[in-house]
Amino acid sequence: MSPFTLRRRAARVVLLNQHGHVLLLQASDPADRRKPPWWEIPGGGLDPHEESHDAARRELYEETGIAGAEIGPCVWTQHARFTFAGMRFDQHERVHVAWFDHDDEVTHRAAGLEALEAMAFHGHRWWPLDELLASDEPVLPRRLREFLPDLVAGRLPDEPIDITDVDDDGSDADDS
Repeated sequence: MSPFTLRRRAARVVLLNQHGHVLLLQASDPADRRKPPWWEIPGGGLDPHEESHDAARRELYEETGIAGAEIGPCVWTQHARFTFAGMRFDQHERVHVAWFDHDDEVTHRAAGLEALEAMAFHGHRWWPLDELLASDEPVLPRRLREFLPDLVAGRLPDEPIDITDVDDDGSDADDS
């Protein structure tokens, strides 16, 4: 593993459809197949001088091919430390809520994945809230299940809520 740590700002998207389902991407670490796969919200690093709202829209399109989502406000922030593809990351994330009305049978295709992302992603699923809450599948952000019900119910915070996992010491590596 590299002693170098990439420090960056990132944006993520909690994408909800008209049924209140959330879109999650299934992923695994292409450099360490011993880590179990997980489900995550779309997102990634900000480009220089890019605002999180714009990065959220770009990342959503790159990772899912969805261009017509209504990107809403930043609802959560998170400080995430993780190892992915043999690299250490220390990133400050802004998580935006977004809405996309569609038929659940629509198939989405990534439109601009980097090579490691293409190896890491294994599909997507629109999760109904009750199924996600009942599932023991690993999810990212780790506190997604705790804060998602308010978003699905249309209760957005006045200011972004810090959802950083207080038990995260930065050593857990199954995050992307």
